[in-house]
Amino acid sequence: MSPHSPIRPQILALQQNGIGAVSSLAFGEPDVIALWFGETDVVTPPFIREAAKKALDDGRTFYSGPRGLASLRYALGDYYGRIIGRKIDVERISLPGAATLAVVTALQCVVQTGDNVVIVSPIWPSIFQAVEMVGGIPRFVRLEENWQASPPRWDLNLQKLFDACDERTKAIFVASPGNPTGWVMTREDQQAVLDFARQRGIAIIADEVYGTLVYDGSEHAPSFLEIADEDDDVFAIGGFSKAWAMTGWRMGWVVHPKKLDQQMSVMCIANNTGPTSFAQFGGLAALTPEGDAFRKDLIELCRKGRDTVTDFIGAQNRIRWMKPEGAFYGFLQIDGMKDSLRFASDLVREARVGVAPGSAFAPPDDAASDTYIRICFGQDRARLEMGLQRLGEAAARM
Repeated sequence: MSPHSPIRPQILALQQNGIGAVSSLAFGEPDVIALWFGETDVVTPPFIREAAKKALDDGRTFYSGPRGLASLRYALGDYYGRIIGRKIDVERISLPGAATLAVVTALQCVVQTGDNVVIVSPIWPSIFQAVEMVGGIPRFVRLEENWQASPPRWDLNLQKLFDACDERTKAIFVASPGNPTGWVMTREDQQAVLDFARQRGIAIIADEVYGTLVYDGSEHAPSFLEIADEDDDVFAIGGFSKAWAMTGWRMGWVVHPKKLDQQMSVMCIANNTGPTSFAQFGGLAALTPEGDAFRKDLIELCRKGRDTVTDFIGAQNRIRWMKPEGAFYGFLQIDGMKDSLRFASDLVREARVGVAPGSAFAPPDDAASDTYIRICFGQDRARLEMGLQRLGEAAARM
């Protein structure tokens, strides 16, 4: 091996996150109750699958345009008009591929080597790994546990967030509803962050993939798109994976500043040459009234899963949580656990339950997150109850 390898140090330093490390121990084994990934156990509904099948049968297998089908982009603009009351211009919508790629594309727009991105954590690990991949430095501002509140909740300390920004900060990254916490950012906090970002010339990258998965009866969690101007440096990430049970389809989008209309075409070509052609017809079907009805059914499934976890925790002595306001995750704190990766690894080997270690969602120096595990509660109730029972028994033996 050459002592002068051209491989970037940031790439050489990348390591498999804890979710992958645990799931690799028993992935696909039929006796494992898998609660570790960010997906429900619901199959993509037939009307979406049939739309994609028809597109295949009709020969829709050619390039669709680097930013996605114009019809799909217009449909997404109308979709925002329905759910947040603000229609989005088609010039601001691009579908580079999966939502993960939309995150990377947004980062590529603003981050140069040595710049930093301030991230509200705990957060899905691919986010801070993506920052490192584009040459940036992730900085973490952890949500604070407020166990004294009724009910207990996660709080964002805005002053800490602002203090973490300096002259090399190019973006603030916020996921709301959050993965893994289920935290939902308030409109007041969004406005404060937007005002600060405008003043300092900092972009906002808002992961809103779980935007419609909220439990307060609203159509959508508060969105930066409701308050940002069309040329504010705001990038809002959306996707079909979660709300329409389409995780394997790898289709997401980014709503970006209108001034990047032409540049996004170039970036989407360079990154992926655009999303899969026939899959986009499934996306069009998802945005119909039938898709709206499915989303509501999925929310109710997740609500019941959340209730199941609430009942479980109420009977435990060593497990607690801040009840999530959105998304479909339980971020469970286990009293006495200090090594979540080890606990999750032992759990899947011995109890045949797959969970994600809390350490995966934070930097190595965040000992607090290492006292948590994450589960996905958007599951069949009987399977979920069995998995929780096994989890509770394992925690009691600690």
